[in-house]
Amino acid sequence: MLIEGLASVFLEEDQSGDRVRPGAFAQSLKRQRAVPMLWRHRSGAVAGEWTSFRETGRGLEVRGLINGEKPFGKLALGQLKSGLNGLSIGFRPRRWRMRPDGGRDLIEVDLVEVSLVANPMAKNARFRAV
Repeated sequence: MLIEGLASVFLEEDQSGDRVRPGAFAQSLKRQRAVPMLWRHRSGAVAGEWTSFRETGRGLEVRGLINGEKPFGKLALGQLKSGLNGLSIGFRPRRWRMRPDGGRDLIEVDLVEVSLVANPMAKNARFRAV
């Protein structure tokens, strides 16, 4: 199944207080290494594959295919009927700035993976079936 959505929403504070700044993924995306589609950030729990990533004015847009032949892809497809539509990024921060309110502004990050989740840390990080 083809899905697309926002894996990260620029300047939206997530539940841990992080805000991703526009351009934060630029260097990571230039390196063009494969970024896995995981089920709930579980290492090795591949649910499919991401076919494209791009930064827009809104955030990091992703497009990918959930693979129903893989065990976690099959699980994800079953959960779509129950409303699964969240995305969450796994990343390593390279450059950030602490904010007076205690959160971080993430200036540059290395994108490690993008997971399908029920409750994303950033409330508007969502996907839809295409």
